Amino acid sequence: MTCRVFVKFVTDPETDPSKAVVALACAAQAVNDGHDVDVFFAAAATRMLVPGYLEGLMGRVGAPSAMAQQFVDVLASGARWHCSFNSLKATAGIEEGQGGIIVPDEAMTWSGPPGVIALATAADTVLCY
Repeated sequence: MTCRVFVKFVTDPETDPSKAVVALACAAQAVNDGHDVDVFFAAAATRMLVPGYLEGLMGRVGAPSAMAQQFVDVLASGARWHCSFNSLKATAGIEEGQGGIIVPDEAMTWSGPPGVIALATAADTVLCY
């Protein structure tokens, strides 16, 4: 049975890199299982959107760096991407619509708390990492 899954990334991957990798793996698995998936990056987790960051993150947890791109490819092909514009600006100095993230700007929905609440209340399952 397919359900709507909302995966919110908020944990600082510098503080807990394993949690960040598990979050990516779970979101990708939800897509692979055929679920309707939304991912939202907020707070320090927006670091994960900076090109090259995920490959380094994989190395810190002992996973192959290519695994990062595999997760991104799965999510790019089957999930809707959302991001806190203020969080990305605060952590990476990148503003909405400026480019410079791992997905094209047109693939990203920019929001803040209203978007998080809308996605969480519409989801059948909410995962927060």
